[in-house]
Amino acid sequence: MSKRLKAILGDVEVNRDLILLLTIGGLYALGIFLSNTFVNIYLWKQSGEYIAIALYNLSIYIMQPITFILAGRWAKKIDRVVVLRLGVIFLSLFFLTVLFAGEQAATYKIVLGSVLGIGYGFYWLAFNVLTFEITEPETRDFFNGFLGLLNSLGGIIGPVLAGYIISRLASNTGYTVIFTISLILFVLAVICSFFLNRRSAKGSFTFKRIIRERKRDGNWKRILYAHIFQGLREGTFLFVISIWVFITTQSEFALGKFNLVYSAFSFLFYYIATRMIKPHMRKWAIFVGGLTLYLALYLILIHLTYPVLLIYAAIIGMAYPIIYVPYLSLTYDVIGKAWHAAEMRIEYIVVRELFLNLGRIISIGIFLLGVSLFSPETVIPYILMIVGVGHFVIYFFVKDVQFTKDTEEESVFVKNKLADHDNR
Repeated sequence: MSKRLKAILGDVEVNRDLILLLTIGGLYALGIFLSNTFVNIYLWKQSGEYIAIALYNLSIYIMQPITFILAGRWAKKIDRVVVLRLGVIFLSLFFLTVLFAGEQAATYKIVLGSVLGIGYGFYWLAFNVLTFEITEPETRDFFNGFLGLLNSLGGIIGPVLAGYIISRLASNTGYTVIFTISLILFVLAVICSFFLNRRSAKGSFTFKRIIRERKRDGNWKRILYAHIFQGLREGTFLFVISIWVFITTQSEFALGKFNLVYSAFSFLFYYIATRMIKPHMRKWAIFVGGLTLYLALYLILIHLTYPVLLIYAAIIGMAYPIIYVPYLSLTYDVIGKAWHAAEMRIEYIVVRELFLNLGRIISIGIFLLGVSLFSPETVIPYILMIVGVGHFVIYFFVKDVQFTKDTEEESVFVKNKLADHDNR
């Protein structure tokens, strides 16, 4: 590694597969941020109903875990790099379908959400498993942090560029342009995947056994329950805040600038978190990040204006890296030291996603119940106060995660077994 690159990345040894996986993640992030940021707004402008947007997102979160199970089975029979490509293909199909549906897209909201959920399921199963296999405990914080940097860079460039294009071009021309660019980025991601080493697995797919493992492994149980609460916030916040920004400003470009502020701060703090949050600081960082995320919510609940929304974007841009860099690393360490992690790594990833999406489904279920019984303007702030506590609750599960001397010895064994499988 050159001195200049080492000064940027830190004292971390990286290999070709790690760089390729980061490249694929970066292309994916830019493609998603460029287009998907505005799909909820596109559907909102057609329907004007919170329930329609909630059903679209609910269909995503239902199909994603179902696809994870299918993708997990296939990853045990075929190369997971192929599964990664399937995900990118379905994501491309989603954007093309939105484009062709045009002004009737809201009518097909459940179909669109299902296709996107399938794409997410294939992509993230393969990407997460590859992350687990390619990284080691020594490179995990670097990988998660640098991937966060790439996501933030995509968030800086994508939304504001897309918002500007949409606001400048008449009718659906702007959407046509950004969907086409996203398609090109996904094709590049597929091309990069051909340079990854083949990574197949042996054995049967027994994810039910890994679900039951939480009764024996306290660390695994705590991580799974933490993921339910992570999903509790994500399920509703991923679409409500964007709609609020658009309602407040009536401008896609303003939404792009909101995401620009968020991503700029996120970009900076992912770099800081990667370099400064050491393993012994992980739990404290998760506490600080989760509390900050929850308290920031009250800014927009008390006084909802565009300047306040921009301040909120800056705060959560700082908070998410502080919680996610150590949280993701801790999650992978728990999996790496769990029962039969080497041969069951796919099952562990699938089960984790099942619990995460369970939290998202619960979140949207609460949202749909609330807006069905009460006026959306009245009840949504209370819903956000309930589900918004999710990331803060994560700390109260992970604080009791402990690695004994026995699990540390086991982790060396698992690490060596994983290394044996890496270059097959």
